[in-house]
Amino acid sequence: MSVRPGDGAQTFLAQALAIDPGAETDRIVTALRQQLRGIRKRGLVLGLSGGIDSSVSVALAARAVGPQNVLCLFMPENDSDPESLRLGRLVADTFGVDSIVEDIGPTLRAMGCYQRRDAFIRELVPDYGEGWASKIVIANALEHEGYNISSLVVQDPGGKQTKLRMPLPVYLGIVAATNMKQRTRKQIEYYHADRLNFAVLGTPNRLEFDQGFFVKNGDGAADVKPIAHLYKTQVYALAAYLGVPEEIRNRPPTTDTYSLAQTQEEFYFSLPYDRMDLCLCGLNNGVAADMVGQAAGLDASQVERVWADIAAKRKATRYLHLRPQLVNEVEEVDT
Repeated sequence: MSVRPGDGAQTFLAQALAIDPGAETDRIVTALRQQLRGIRKRGLVLGLSGGIDSSVSVALAARAVGPQNVLCLFMPENDSDPESLRLGRLVADTFGVDSIVEDIGPTLRAMGCYQRRDAFIRELVPDYGEGWASKIVIANALEHEGYNISSLVVQDPGGKQTKLRMPLPVYLGIVAATNMKQRTRKQIEYYHADRLNFAVLGTPNRLEFDQGFFVKNGDGAADVKPIAHLYKTQVYALAAYLGVPEEIRNRPPTTDTYSLAQTQEEFYFSLPYDRMDLCLCGLNNGVAADMVGQAAGLDASQVERVWADIAAKRKATRYLHLRPQLVNEVEEVDT
């Protein structure tokens, strides 16, 4: 459906993002129960970060299979914010689910995650080491045209920050080492799922799922993904309905991946989630750029840049959604 100026696009966008949280909760719970019956699993395991998506997922899982059949895993590592563990425990206590702390720092150290990452950083900053911190940031799509350029931000032991452009091999090396974190967490989730005959629940929202904001065979791996169809705005609506603690609902979304604090907008998205939702919803529903801009507080040219960024990320991350490619389909087991 195409919506043009004069068609009430601003109202349309508000209505498109509005949900009946009670009805949506019932729909998701019913789907989870049916999915678990289909794969013959009796419960759900998920990593709980203390963020809004995993917190809502815990609440939905507890409703679907009962708190006694949900296991939450806290998987901190050397760069984790201690607040994440505290808030995760708050969520587990709120919904009465069991939880286990699995410190993956020693495992990552043994695999060379930190050593490999730091070696790539030292190609740009030879002194980088103990007492330093870092993160990757991306150029804002509203301010730059063409390709998204990532930069490295380092902070020395004295607190001074420096921003540096990264050659592609350095960027790829840092990301490859960092992705070990998500893949290690998923390995732990599947260990507990296997021993309990539970399914692994993935927690991406629609914006993350659409834009490939996940690691293949890392946080992208799961048996069920109950909120992947929901815009982040809708996830927040469910959070309020389900009783997710207010402290978590008011916490800015973060990646909690790098040693320096990092917002999702710095690392991946062009805008805060509420405006990204409006742009993505407008694009998905054929709303004119100037009307989306009125709703999102942008001009039409800025909306067009965000749309171009969405299209570029869809193209670049398409392979993340693909199953392994076969020469011939094996019809006897093809689903």
